[in-house]
Amino acid sequence: MVETYKGVVYPWQCDHMGHMNVQYYAAKFDEATWQLFGAIYMTPEYLREANRGMVAVEQKTKFKLELLAGDIIEIKSCILEIKEKSIRFYHVMKKSNSNEIVAETELIGVHINTLERKSCKFENNIHKIAANFIQSEIVF
Repeated sequence: MVETYKGVVYPWQCDHMGHMNVQYYAAKFDEATWQLFGAIYMTPEYLREANRGMVAVEQKTKFKLELLAGDIIEIKSCILEIKEKSIRFYHVMKKSNSNEIVAETELIGVHINTLERKSCKFENNIHKIAANFIQSEIVF
């Protein structure tokens, strides 16, 4: 798995119960997604220049432990499967000091042509590079 995020929980990310609100888990996982995509050369530059984009079509998240203001976290990521036009990937969020898993998420994204607003095939080089990040032993 590749490290895709390191950060901290800020007080303003916590809700009335004192723990990080679910919207910020999603935001941190989203930041990790773009790091993972960058690692397989699906960079913002590529997406803009090739008129390509990614759309999320499914996301499942498991929350295991609460995060509090000041907690230092990291996210590691991998690809579970890449098909002709879609990619399924996984993120695990852990507390940095204890290595405890606090949340996991699995997502499916579809590669699109942004001009036609239709799904399209991944470029061959992206498909080949992504294959190096596949981890099949992850059970979500």
